[in-house]
Amino acid sequence: MCDCNINLLKPLIRTTESGLVQIRLPSLFSGYWKKDNKTQKVFTEDGFFNTGDIGKIDEDGFLWIQGREKDLIISGGLNVYPKEVEDAIDSLPYILESAVIGIPHHDLGEAVLAVYVPELGSHAFLHETEAIRILRTKLANYKVPKRFLCLDQLPRNAMGKVQKNILKERYHSLFCAQ
Repeated sequence: MCDCNINLLKPLIRTTESGLVQIRLPSLFSGYWKKDNKTQKVFTEDGFFNTGDIGKIDEDGFLWIQGREKDLIISGGLNVYPKEVEDAIDSLPYILESAVIGIPHHDLGEAVLAVYVPELGSHAFLHETEAIRILRTKLANYKVPKRFLCLDQLPRNAMGKVQKNILKERYHSLFCAQ
């Protein structure tokens, strides 16, 4: 893109740490139609737009999107980016797709929960303990889901986007009951 500025909040300097992505460019929309309050929340005084994405800028200056701020899971005080965990789960055998959410946990604040759909026609089954064992070789231990739940399909909206809010409501008390 030409004439585009990218800013990361927390940190505000070039680094490999993650931050909230802000952008400023001439072709950016100027605000939400008849929603001044919403516009004020997403634009800074100097014209940057808060995208709601979490990302990092690598050593070569490329921006890598890691996920959405609203989906960030804070488990035991550590940040877990659902997209990273979903990518690892989706690479497992017999998994068609997955969704990762944070749900309340009495010790951790939030615990990582994976909901997945098995491949169609797959007669094999990936046991939860086997999935956890494999993921521990790919992810830091705090990012590995505490539980795996199998569904026939993930809830989606009319645009086909997975509705994680429905999953959070459905499994909200899963760890509280234990």
